[in-house]
Amino acid sequence: MPVVMSDRLHRLAVALYEHAGVTPEEARVVADHQIGANLAGHDSHGVVLLPTYLERIRKGHIVPGAPIDVLDETATTARVDGHWGFGQVVSTRAMDLAIAKARRQRVAIVSVFRQSHVGRLGDYPLMAARAGLVGLMMCDSGRAPKQVAPFGGREARLGTNPLSIAFPSDLEAPVLIDMATSAVAGGKLLVAQARREPIPLGWLLDREGRPTTDAGAFRAGGVMLPLGGPQGYKGSALSFAVETLAAVLPGLGFGVDPEGRHNDGAFLLAFDPAAFRPLGDFKAEVTAFARYVKATPPAEGFTEVLYPGEIEYRTEQRRRREGIPIEDATWEKLTALARGAGTEALR
Repeated sequence: MPVVMSDRLHRLAVALYEHAGVTPEEARVVADHQIGANLAGHDSHGVVLLPTYLERIRKGHIVPGAPIDVLDETATTARVDGHWGFGQVVSTRAMDLAIAKARRQRVAIVSVFRQSHVGRLGDYPLMAARAGLVGLMMCDSGRAPKQVAPFGGREARLGTNPLSIAFPSDLEAPVLIDMATSAVAGGKLLVAQARREPIPLGWLLDREGRPTTDAGAFRAGGVMLPLGGPQGYKGSALSFAVETLAAVLPGLGFGVDPEGRHNDGAFLLAFDPAAFRPLGDFKAEVTAFARYVKATPPAEGFTEVLYPGEIEYRTEQRRRREGIPIEDATWEKLTALARGAGTEALR
């Protein structure tokens, strides 16, 4: 696979978005999120999605420069209408709003509807943690086509419905939980297919409802499974809760819209731990807790225990030094797009 330095990949992404009519500022925000996902090792939410985003712009499913309206606002709550803008742009604005309210009132909840794909979910709770707050975000794909079967089913009725929580601490690597309620994020299937790699059993059923290790079975009518394997009812229940808060609450509804437009709904929460105890004490104890967990003797087959968010931080530091590996199929698409975009993208 080609290995590309992050700054070069960022310039390419910005140039391709600008060629598609995106303003420089929005192009930078979206590229920041996508390259950031690659740096953290979440390649499923990185530049592999860039061709998809460009296609959605062409279809009108993403509206660059869309207005962002704040509705039904109170001192501690708001509902945001993104008017089909980039999810990265809309959700950044929504978390900024939640942070500002939480700083004044100690706690805030913001819901979002009518925005496109938000990218890596962990980016937004991390904004709150950097501000000394606890941040939480849940996300659902609204009435876009579904990918996940509820536990015991063979037909997709749920989204991957991820959730993420970040805590402020004194650690170098931030404490971050970022997970889908499906067995795997949908983009990881696309990455595995592009790399021609088998997937573990328990991720996917083929179109006949049979377990498979072929990632390509997903696009051939397969369905993803909920988190938990034999205890998948737990992931299925979590998914139901996420969809209720991120889709039903802001008014997106459930099921599938025949238009098939991707529509991420979101539920964002930020609160100030200083409402309960001094922030410095809380951060110090979160730090001590993470180190206590890390000190656990490793089980057979493991070299160490990691706290949530540590592996992403290590991956980012390494990839900033060594570059980001891009699967051949994705790099070929990006190269073709650059040729079509002209000199600036190619340079």
